[in-house]
Amino acid sequence: MRKVLLATYLGSAAVLAVGSASANDELNKMSQNPKDWVMPAGDYANSRYSKLNQINAQNVGKLQVAWTFSTGVLRGHEGGPLIIGNVMYVHTPFPNKVYALDLSNENKIIWSYEPKQDPNVIPVMCCDTVNRGLAFSDGKIFLHQADDMLVALDAKTGKQVWAAKNGDPTKGQTGTSAPLVVKDKVLVGTSGGEFGVQCSMTAYDVKDGKQVWKAYSEGPDDQILFDDKTTALGKPVGKDSSLKTWQGDQWKIGGGCTWGWVSYDPTLDLIYYGSGNPSTWNPKQRPGDNKWSMTVFARNPDTGLAKWVYQMTPHDEWDYDGVNEMILSDQSINGQARKLLTHFDRNGLAYTMDRATGELLVAEKYDPKVNWTSGVDMDKNSPTYGRPKVLDAASTEKGGEDHNTKGICPAALGTKDEQPAAYSPDTQLFYVPTNHVCMDYEPFKVSYTAGQPYVGATLSMYPPQGETNMGNFIAWDGKTGKIVWSNKEQFSVWSGALATAGGVVFYGTLEGYLKAVDAKTGKELYKFKTPSGIIGNVTTYENNGKQYVAVLSGVGGWAGIGLAAGLTDPTAGLGAVGGYAALSNYTALGGTLTVFSLPN
Repeated sequence: MRKVLLATYLGSAAVLAVGSASANDELNKMSQNPKDWVMPAGDYANSRYSKLNQINAQNVGKLQVAWTFSTGVLRGHEGGPLIIGNVMYVHTPFPNKVYALDLSNENKIIWSYEPKQDPNVIPVMCCDTVNRGLAFSDGKIFLHQADDMLVALDAKTGKQVWAAKNGDPTKGQTGTSAPLVVKDKVLVGTSGGEFGVQCSMTAYDVKDGKQVWKAYSEGPDDQILFDDKTTALGKPVGKDSSLKTWQGDQWKIGGGCTWGWVSYDPTLDLIYYGSGNPSTWNPKQRPGDNKWSMTVFARNPDTGLAKWVYQMTPHDEWDYDGVNEMILSDQSINGQARKLLTHFDRNGLAYTMDRATGELLVAEKYDPKVNWTSGVDMDKNSPTYGRPKVLDAASTEKGGEDHNTKGICPAALGTKDEQPAAYSPDTQLFYVPTNHVCMDYEPFKVSYTAGQPYVGATLSMYPPQGETNMGNFIAWDGKTGKIVWSNKEQFSVWSGALATAGGVVFYGTLEGYLKAVDAKTGKELYKFKTPSGIIGNVTTYENNGKQYVAVLSGVGGWAGIGLAAGLTDPTAGLGAVGGYAALSNYTALGGTLTVFSLPN
């Protein structure tokens, strides 16, 4: 089967094989220049680490606002800008405006782009109208629009070079993710798990937007791009590994969406990403493990062929999407040098794996309140090796339809959602924005209709019993699976982190504070209240010899959906409205880029 797949998927890639290596080398080289920020996460490893150290633990308390920019858009501003030379590229939620700003000329707008999109896409978008960022390569800026169009814009003029239809919003397919360019391909996922979409990761040609390959999360092997050498925990998955875990044709509306982050190891030539929840949220309606939802995928970027997979939450009963970033690092475990992949899953477990083989090395709770599982079976000789041990008291399957299972931790938005963690090679620690939230979960029977919500559960959210804080910002040792330090936050930390060579870690809060803490101790060194709640990711760059820190504020996202969309029913927003009702006492809507620097 491998020969068939290679013949099918390598054919179109071979045409540009000669130029792809140099294009990839150029982008990889650009990402190693700390003055710029040329990828959504700063580098292929998704480390969100900068070698810049002009701003450090000794002087960060002197930061001042250098300049601001209003995006002109409300709703939740996730992601962050790209900085390439003297130009900054800023994006917004729907209607997905893009601005190119001239950093050498008072941040003048060089060009702006606003796509024409059907506003009917808005109600089809789960959990706010967010967009997680842009990609760059080959003189183009790539934008994944809300209507699931992938567009390439001329980086100098903003003119559209090409557009590719990635999915159909009338069927519930939408675009919220940040693309990633690998070699001569743009990789982009899709959203729509709450609408019964059969989700996929797709590669498009950088030059003309033609589809090179598409890999679905569930279905027959020729759709999910598995062959007889694809493994899970070191063993071949076997033929039709996905089909055997779904009832009938349920896989066709199976979810497993791919709206998170993609990373890439140029040496191993593998891309890594996660898939989301199976559809529906009512586990009674989809017996089986529902593979390969909730899964880490390692794929060949040229063909899409899966080398290895690992399903973290088989037969998900809680909406614990597995789309969070895969952070690549090289560390030693038990005296052995390893190429590692670390993933902080929605299910509250942090996984450390060998990214070359898919071997599971560490799986531990990164919030002590996680109570749906007692942990993962780490016995390689056990028939349930690698599976979480589900506790009956938190099982929505055991409770059944129309039964409200109470006190499940974490809530559906997970111990961490898409808000990305950072990794510092200096401390060998991960810096993780987390949710400290539990839920009540009542599944009910739901029918599938294309383009209509296919959820099948009612939720309510609240802090763990006896506690008031809904978030923590933690430092995590991925080698041992232990929290090194933890800072409490009143609300979930829905901002992406940034680690720097200056010994400082930055993150934002839902109330709107940009905070800087000491990388070793977690001690707060600086905070500033921006105009709106921060769910964006912190970025740093250098221009004209000076280091800057930038962050988008604009409250929204799942946690802020009540404010963003004007919702008041406590169970609305899939349970988030009631849980975060107090947020309106601390911040209001507004899209602003705030840029900081040290005084002259």
